[in-house]
Amino acid sequence: MSIAPIAQGLILVFVANGAPILARWAFGLWGNAPLDFHARFADGARLLGSSKTFRGVIASLIATTLVAPLIGVDWRVGALAAAAAMAGDILSSFIKRRLQLPAQGMAPGIDQAPESLLPLIVCKSALGLSLTDVLIATLIFWIGGLLLSRALFTLKIRERPY
Repeated sequence: MSIAPIAQGLILVFVANGAPILARWAFGLWGNAPLDFHARFADGARLLGSSKTFRGVIASLIATTLVAPLIGVDWRVGALAAAAAMAGDILSSFIKRRLQLPAQGMAPGIDQAPESLLPLIVCKSALGLSLTDVLIATLIFWIGGLLLSRALFTLKIRERPY
């Protein structure tokens, strides 16, 4: 286990997942078009929900790609981490809709695991992470994300404390 690659992976994952939240706070309704275009799945529920927007995906890709070189990671790895984090976030939203959980409702594990585990696995070799490192980083993201969400809620940057 090496601390530097875990730290790099965590920074990329936090930036990738935090950029959409900051973009919503900074830009309000601008770029607010939902990724699913309000489409519904066979079960009648929204495919993803209104919180998955083009603005969020673009913010994640730009921010993570720009941050990566600042922490000694190739910008392409940053872009890949962002794309994988957004894919994981979209997957978790899709699963939550199928389970009939409310949009932006709290679902521990479903919320954090795909959006952290997927980018860490995809970038594992590029960052020099072991499988143990990936699992440790995912656990740190899970706990850190819950704590950071509460702080961002208190600062009125996030709409919910989770």
